[in-house]
Amino acid sequence: MSTLFKYSSITKKIIMGAFGLFLALFLLVHLTINLLLLSGDGGKMFSAASEFMTTNVLIKIFEYVLFGGFFIHILFGVIVTLKNWASRPVGYYTSNKSHTSFFSKYMFHTGVIIFIFLLLHFMHFFFIKTGWVQPPAGIEKHDFYGLAVALFTHKIYSLIYIAFFVFLGFHLNHSIQSGFQTLGLNHNKYNSAIKIVSLVYSVIVAGGFSLIPLYFMFIF
Repeated sequence: MSTLFKYSSITKKIIMGAFGLFLALFLLVHLTINLLLLSGDGGKMFSAASEFMTTNVLIKIFEYVLFGGFFIHILFGVIVTLKNWASRPVGYYTSNKSHTSFFSKYMFHTGVIIFIFLLLHFMHFFFIKTGWVQPPAGIEKHDFYGLAVALFTHKIYSLIYIAFFVFLGFHLNHSIQSGFQTLGLNHNKYNSAIKIVSLVYSVIVAGGFSLIPLYFMFIF
């Protein structure tokens, strides 16, 4: 841990930004699989995709890479934030006007909310798959479709799920732009394009995931 603190702030931000963009791309893959829940075939396509994801050796290896990416992104995000707070322990007497967007000022806070959601999500799906948590009564251990139906037909859970993805959308929108900037991939010629792409991407991800609980609450 002490070694991590010795890295320069730029190095930590580059590592955090790189893993952030990697995780953003993974969300699209995850969304594509989850949207199979809406196929109306009784969960056949989704169950087939889930079985492939849980039995394929390469996918299992990728899971460790993914979890490592989450851990590093979160860890470096906390370290960078704490160092920024420590470097300015006393607030300014008057706050200067800033062009920074509202949610970009609270990336750490939205990150904490997303981390809480990840713990809940892992508890309901990944931890059940590994046997660390028992599935709800009447649902088999690897029946992810039945588990999804049981969870998303519960309105309180679905509303919480949607709320978390709204926060994720805001976090994702700024983090993509920040990731490009940190990696030195931004330029005045195409900064506007990056902003548009990040906004569209975050809306697609947050909106796509939110469609799933809405479907099970009002259509299923």
